[in-house]
Amino acid sequence: MAEQSNKPVALTDSKPLILGRISGLYGVRGWIKVHSYTEPREAILKYGNWLLEQEGVWRETSVAEGRKQGKTVVARLDAVTDRDMAAAYVGTRIGVARTDLPETDSGEYYWADLEGLQVVHQDGRVLGKVAYLLATGANDVLVIQGDQEILVPFLIDDVIKDVDLASGIISVDWEWD
Repeated sequence: MAEQSNKPVALTDSKPLILGRISGLYGVRGWIKVHSYTEPREAILKYGNWLLEQEGVWRETSVAEGRKQGKTVVARLDAVTDRDMAAAYVGTRIGVARTDLPETDSGEYYWADLEGLQVVHQDGRVLGKVAYLLATGANDVLVIQGDQEILVPFLIDDVIKDVDLASGIISVDWEWD
């Protein structure tokens, strides 16, 4: 396995897609707890090379080993051999290069692709831009920032009428209070 790089990573395709963060320490041999945003949680371990952000700089590292541990995920990074070394990474965001992700099927989107898109009601009203998404269990929800914050269920065909990534517009048919 490759050792952790101390040099910043030159990102050629775009900013990394955030898949989680390092939330704590696990044991004394350099293992970390990972708060994963992937479904299922342990899917974050499929990406052997992570980009870690510290102080605004992304650095590449390899995952030496990892596993699901109860309701969380634990991992050990290459070149991290003890608890003190691992402690330096607590709070660090975990990303991957876009090129490391599988292509999406038609009608499927990565959340990062939707964030920042303009949301337009079918009647032509501009509602704002997607600030972020929420996972509610029943369905994902777009959080739209505009004149007011609007929550829009991400239900393809029912509410979400069109997602045009090329033009940066999501068309919706949704009434809110």
